[in-house]
Amino acid sequence: MNALAFARAMWFFLVTFSLSLPLFVSMLVMSPIVFLVDRDRRAAQHFVNNLWAIVSTSLCYRTRVEGWENVPGKTEAAVFVANHQSNLDIYSLFHLRRPFKFISKVSVFFVPIVGWSMFLTGHVMLKRTDRKSQIAMLNRCRSLLRAGVPILIFPEGTRSTARDLAEFKQGAFKLACEEGVPIVPISLDGTGKIMATGREYLMHAGSVTVKVHPPIATKKGSTDPKEVSELARKAIASGLTDYRSL
Repeated sequence: MNALAFARAMWFFLVTFSLSLPLFVSMLVMSPIVFLVDRDRRAAQHFVNNLWAIVSTSLCYRTRVEGWENVPGKTEAAVFVANHQSNLDIYSLFHLRRPFKFISKVSVFFVPIVGWSMFLTGHVMLKRTDRKSQIAMLNRCRSLLRAGVPILIFPEGTRSTARDLAEFKQGAFKLACEEGVPIVPISLDGTGKIMATGREYLMHAGSVTVKVHPPIATKKGSTDPKEVSELARKAIASGLTDYRSL
């Protein structure tokens, strides 16, 4: 069984890497124009990200999106929050086809092809132990939201297991409440079973459900971030099939 899972993982990495090379070249070629005319949203670059992720995953596992009616429009500012189980989470979230920007540690941006593509797409860098970097990240997120660009944050701060949901850090919710934009809770169900954290060399058969819950409205300067956080956590937990309990 592990031999099959190992072969499946190698096939996935071969597919996604093979796709990434020509797609990265296309992103590089279009980047000067995108930077001039669409500096914040970078919709063309994000389209390439979507294509890469959707084709890569579709050849290896099925992804189903539930709650399309709850997905904000492509030009609507919102803070997407999701549970974090696996390296497949970002791949799966690209199935939403929204030009969100996610936050990642600086070192990832130096990874050949993948990190460089993240840089070209305008995802947000963060050096977690550096206060100046944290302030710069928050300022960049505020700027993006004011430009109508959605932000994606994993409020657990790190990857959890399929059956556990870690306590949420408050940064995403404070940001949304300060800017008066909705929080959109998303349950990622199945990514951790297909490719578990620490065992990325194994890819098991299965499917992923991306469940988008109704947005939680905020009012600038008057909504309690902790209250919104608790509502989002309950919504996300409700979409995980084998979550133990709150």
